[in-house]
Amino acid sequence: MAEVDWDLLRARAVEAAQSAYCPYSGLQVGSAALCDDGRIVTGCNVENASYGVGLCAECAMAGQLFLTGGGRFVAVACRSGAGELLMPCGRCRQVLYELGGRDCLVDTPSGVLPMSSVLPDAFGPEDLP
Repeated sequence: MAEVDWDLLRARAVEAAQSAYCPYSGLQVGSAALCDDGRIVTGCNVENASYGVGLCAECAMAGQLFLTGGGRFVAVACRSGAGELLMPCGRCRQVLYELGGRDCLVDTPSGVLPMSSVLPDAFGPEDLP
């Protein structure tokens, strides 16, 4: 597994956030993930006037994971365009769990934590019979 350069991951999340389309909330959100093969994928939020169909940065990043070769997330950082730490919403926590597993690291206000602490009692594809 690749070593996590948290400063780089956070900077890439801020950079991604600055590309966000957010005319309704004004909140730029970016995410960056270190993948198990060492590459970094990013995503930004894309809002829509029908709020429920907006695209979260983490979901955009999930698409980039598969568009650039697949694999698994190892570590994830989410930031605003101004660099503020942001936590993934519930839907995105499940997406991150699915694509990174219990041991995927997430940058949180409490420090870097494994996904199993951020989304306790989660289940994913490995739990299928």
